[in-house]
Amino acid sequence: MSDALVIGAGPAGLMAAEMLADAGHTVTVAEQKPSAGRKFLMAGKSGLNLTKDEPEDRFLRAFGADELMPALKAFGAVEVMAWAEDLEQQIFTGSSGRVFPKAMKASPLLRAWLTRLKAKNVTMCTRWRWLGWKDDATVFATPDGRVELSPKVTVLAMGGASWAKLGSDGAWATHLDAKDINPFKPANMGFVVDWSEHMKTHFGAPLKNIALNGELRGEAVISAKGLEGGGVYAVSRAVRDGAELTIDLLPDLDMSEVTNRLKRKRGKNSLSNHLRKHLRLDPAKLALLQEFGRPLPDDSSLLAQTIKAVRVQHKGPRRMDEAISTAGGLSFDVLDRKFMLRDRPGVFAAGEMLDWEAPTGGYLITGCLATGRFAGQAAADYALR
Repeated sequence: MSDALVIGAGPAGLMAAEMLADAGHTVTVAEQKPSAGRKFLMAGKSGLNLTKDEPEDRFLRAFGADELMPALKAFGAVEVMAWAEDLEQQIFTGSSGRVFPKAMKASPLLRAWLTRLKAKNVTMCTRWRWLGWKDDATVFATPDGRVELSPKVTVLAMGGASWAKLGSDGAWATHLDAKDINPFKPANMGFVVDWSEHMKTHFGAPLKNIALNGELRGEAVISAKGLEGGGVYAVSRAVRDGAELTIDLLPDLDMSEVTNRLKRKRGKNSLSNHLRKHLRLDPAKLALLQEFGRPLPDDSSLLAQTIKAVRVQHKGPRRMDEAISTAGGLSFDVLDRKFMLRDRPGVFAAGEMLDWEAPTGGYLITGCLATGRFAGQAAADYALR
């Protein structure tokens, strides 16, 4: 019998478990998958971006949700870096301010963390699928059959609704009141484009040194399914909610400079060669311009406007399970300021299952760690009382 139960073994759940253990409580972590931190490991497959080292006001603006501010101010970028180093993981900060472990992968950090939790007598139960509540008992389907637990406190940390194969399937929502859940929406995702035949040769090609929606510098990738990449993810929230998606192919040149270069004598060159010669547009950018700008205007000023704001015609976001994260989830309206469910005293929530979203670049993992820590400390205090 544990004092405390944590459901979900991602970053939020593990952080909540550690806070509870540090407060002297016996802790059980229930995870529906065969091992802990599966989405965390996937996030680190191409380099684990732990946080973003930048001024606090800019960092906090990336999240938007006022309800997260106490958690993030208590455990922001500086604290995340110190936490990783305390787990004997050397870190470095890239030129953009993104912070990574020198090992780049998530697995060394996760192993060190799980070892520390085991030393603190945190019990990990895998292949335990949450079935909701029966009166005051928390019910699970386990390899050994149905299990009912009645801890003093519970922290729910079951993730969002993307990457179902890694455990974040949103199935927990069926065990809560539907009115308490804001509908899930994909976040940090690409957009579906029905490309014409001539684009096939450019699938996989990067679009470098571009600006999206007027000002945000970034990169994108032309894929068979559409457009994706860090620059697209950064504007995906606004575009998902109705904003237009535009791409400035030459952000280092102002409109007048592009116009003047277009007015140079073409001679016998085709328009494509003219654009390549005087504007240095690479094949991927030329293809994108042709895809969405045809018929290209003869007037240099109008063509410059098109190049500086290519209007991407898309079919909407990629499907939920292809998104990096999700918006929607458990509404803050049903939680108190300590992330406890108002109608279930002693039950707290943290991580991506809460209704918040943030861009990629270290914000997501920091948000999960911070809310897990905040909910875990609040649950520990509640149990002591």
